Amino acid sequence: MKEASEDYAVIVGVGPGLGAALARRARREGLHVVLAARNAEPLQPLASELGGRAWRCDATREADVDGLFAEISGARGAPRLVIYNAGAFVPRSIVETTASEFENCWRIGCLGGFLVGRAAARLMTAAGHGTILFTGATASLRGGANFANLAVGKFGLRALAQSMARELGPKGVHVAHIIIDGMIEAEHRPGRKRAEHAPDALLHPDAIAEAYWQLHRQPRSAWTLELDLRPWTEKF
Repeated sequence: MKEASEDYAVIVGVGPGLGAALARRARREGLHVVLAARNAEPLQPLASELGGRAWRCDATREADVDGLFAEISGARGAPRLVIYNAGAFVPRSIVETTASEFENCWRIGCLGGFLVGRAAARLMTAAGHGTILFTGATASLRGGANFANLAVGKFGLRALAQSMARELGPKGVHVAHIIIDGMIEAEHRPGRKRAEHAPDALLHPDAIAEAYWQLHRQPRSAWTLELDLRPWTEKF
């Protein structure tokens, strides 16, 4: 039996910075929030704050992802908004990078996006509406020295978003990829100070979350496929 009708958002890959900001922004607009991460315990305070729920979900495991969406949709129907915000990388020389490190970064950076995106798409296309957003990085556009295991996954995630957008747009589902070009200011980190002469030299999680929300609210006559965000001090 479905619960009382309430539109909801699923955010996969929630930490104290951007993930938490995305959840708070969605909740402020009235969406019920479902928070998902490999370890759900640290999410409990945020879930309580927002009146939502924290789920343990390893985004690289098909059974975890499909089980999460099956259980939630059984109670609430199709989500309005799904955000894939998970990622991992180990800065390492290509000659020192192990196969297991490379594969793990790809699984979290790209395979998880596919599994979450596919689960969301199945529900949203049936409903005829929804938004799927993928968090990218500078490495989505170019592979830097010592960042091969980040760039490969992010390149793949960007390609996934492009393919999904072209396939799902005509079915009423908005898919967009956001390039975070710069460092994100960490929230709730004791001892962390802003730069004295440039207090907004780092991307603020709340500012990023606002851009994500505006993507979600775009009318379908003018949908964005890709948006890049960077602080004013960033060279590009």
